[in-house]
Amino acid sequence: INISSKPLQFSTGKYARFADGCAVATLGDTSVMVTAVCQHQSTTSSFLPLVVDYRQKAAAAGRIPTNFLRRELGPSEHEILTSRVIDRSIRPLFPEGFYFNTQIICNMLAVDGMNNPDVIAINGASAALSVSDIPWNGPVGAVRLGMIDNEVIINPTRRQIQDSMLNLIVTATKQNLIIMLEGSANEILEPYLRKAIKQGVKECQNIVAAITKLQKTCGKSKREIKTTEQQEDDNLKSSVKEFSEGKLQDIFSNHTHDKISRDIAVNDLKNSVIKTLRNDNADLDVKLAEKIFGKIVKDVFRTLILEKDVRCDGRSPNGLRDISCQVDLFNPLHGSAVFQRGQTQVMCTITLDSLESALKMDATSMLISGIKEKNFFLHYEFPPYATNETGHSTRVGRRELGHGALAEKALRPILPKDYPFTIRLTSEVLESNGSSSMATVCGGSLALLDAGIPISSAAAGVAFGLVTKYDETNTHIQDYKILTDILIVDSFRVNLSQVISGLIFKSTILMINKNLRLQGIEDYLGDMDFKIAGTKGGFTAFQADIKIPGVPLKIIMECIEKTTNAKSEIFKIMNKVIRVPRQTKKDKMPVVDNLEVPVHQRGKFLGVGGMNLKKIFLETGVHIYPYNENTYSIFAPNEDAMTEAKEMLEKILRKDREPILEFGAIYTAKIVEIREAGVMVTLYSNMIPTILPNSQLDQRKIHHPSALGLEVGQEIQVKYFGRDPVSGQIRISRKVLQAPTSVTKTLYRDVEKT
Repeated sequence: INISSKPLQFSTGKYARFADGCAVATLGDTSVMVTAVCQHQSTTSSFLPLVVDYRQKAAAAGRIPTNFLRRELGPSEHEILTSRVIDRSIRPLFPEGFYFNTQIICNMLAVDGMNNPDVIAINGASAALSVSDIPWNGPVGAVRLGMIDNEVIINPTRRQIQDSMLNLIVTATKQNLIIMLEGSANEILEPYLRKAIKQGVKECQNIVAAITKLQKTCGKSKREIKTTEQQEDDNLKSSVKEFSEGKLQDIFSNHTHDKISRDIAVNDLKNSVIKTLRNDNADLDVKLAEKIFGKIVKDVFRTLILEKDVRCDGRSPNGLRDISCQVDLFNPLHGSAVFQRGQTQVMCTITLDSLESALKMDATSMLISGIKEKNFFLHYEFPPYATNETGHSTRVGRRELGHGALAEKALRPILPKDYPFTIRLTSEVLESNGSSSMATVCGGSLALLDAGIPISSAAAGVAFGLVTKYDETNTHIQDYKILTDILIVDSFRVNLSQVISGLIFKSTILMINKNLRLQGIEDYLGDMDFKIAGTKGGFTAFQADIKIPGVPLKIIMECIEKTTNAKSEIFKIMNKVIRVPRQTKKDKMPVVDNLEVPVHQRGKFLGVGGMNLKKIFLETGVHIYPYNENTYSIFAPNEDAMTEAKEMLEKILRKDREPILEFGAIYTAKIVEIREAGVMVTLYSNMIPTILPNSQLDQRKIHHPSALGLEVGQEIQVKYFGRDPVSGQIRISRKVLQAPTSVTKTLYRDVEKT
């Protein structure tokens, strides 16, 4: 199939034939093999145990891994992020109640450095699932969208992405339904973003048609499965509904509840209902009763929104939570801010360091992305206390990497291009009741301003949710409500399978027990989590996590339209705290300066084996490194350290200080040594002697200076012609000061006859 004049090829049946499904997707000279395997025995889980592993093999790029063992180790950050994108592209299309262990492995076979393998892997996963016997309501198609000169480019090359103002992946299924969005932009305007998404969805239909054709030709028949859904007892269902429905309406309509109190109220009601039913029936199936209660919670919650426009915290569908923020939290920090939105609180800090501290990319990632190093990176942390839990506080999970990467995409376009420092932004979630990644965008923007970094504009982000009334018979959405600034599931306890996969599935069944609370209830019980970030001038990042089998373009466009007003409200509050970058430098801010070191002084400047620079670093913490041919960059953690380092450099170079010599001027030189090739002279007292060669001593050709009667200590007149650009050697001449002579003869040194 041709996608924007580029052939995208699918093949199956040649490799990995023991897998339930295998497909090789190729674009250009980049190929990805995807396998799909599903166990035949169902698990007891209440979620889909799907694991997606995407691996970039160094051999595919013609490289050898640079680690100690010279082999692939654990997944890199890029591999984890790509795995998440693939997972979100295929997960919504598995049938409800499908709780079979399923694994998708994407193996990059070859990469040409032009075509990015991530989109190819999504299409390969779609093809592998389609030709397999695994039940799946696909296929899907995915394309990457770029935009240069306001023209949409489908699947741009690596170089085109570098020049593009948009880098967006769109995954869609038949009937133009969007499954997933993920990308970044350089403050793209709303009309151009709409145009790109529409064109991307249209191109996806061609891929869907091609995979469907492949499935009909080579695909296996889908296996029949028996789901683990328990048979619901009508009497039990009516009893649970009778005891809980009215009280649940009261709980969700009581807007004085906060996150924890609402969780407790729902959990207490569940326990009360179970206790009442047990009194009437000693043989009660508790798990089935809890499952029915969870469905009723979901139905009540969604009905209040769809029919009464009532959200559990009292806001209207378009309402934002209360926002407050503060900057300059602690004096030693280079930049800091805390951003509070409802019960979500994020602290962001900025640390500046030298350009030598930039994040270096591995060889394979460098070939694929074209990025050698990053001098801005964002680290997102979600400690367990943010949701009143206990657990590991040092482990970085896949969700944390995903949230951090999204916030980094949102802030990168506003940073100056040639900033002389490496910027590390850390975001620690102190409290979480949803949308901490978008709070990180807001808090990070404030921290950048507090650090005095000249960003082009402030950035903010907001998350949109969706509640739909779905007609399963006609497979279309009858009614829907878009929710602004939703309460999102940021983290919750999971079992081992979920930890291994790192990709949590929010089941449509709400399970409430001692290990799971109603966190981010609007995301958990809703159908979409669409995060959008940007500036006043446009959009910078977007991520759509959709839980139903596709969302129409109309809903996506409405969310994009609503973003402008939401951002505007957030900016009003942020601007009251800090509007422009801080003009006064903080005491602990690092400083950078440049020092020109001529070639002839470089040895004295560096010292033997660089000992001078090492000594300065150990004593002052000041790092000195080459900037270009004649300039060294000096990075100091503060002004005091810079002053101390410059004093040490002054002492090192003091003996080498020389007066400024004027090009073409005549100077008196003193002979300090006579050599066969010329005389060594000095122009001033502390000068290192330089040679005046025989060729520049006299207009006559000589073989030894003694032929001219020159002696040590004698003073002669010379003309200065600057320094040699390569060696740094002083260029002087005595010959040019002599009057021309018509006599040409060779003078030899006197040789005593013996």
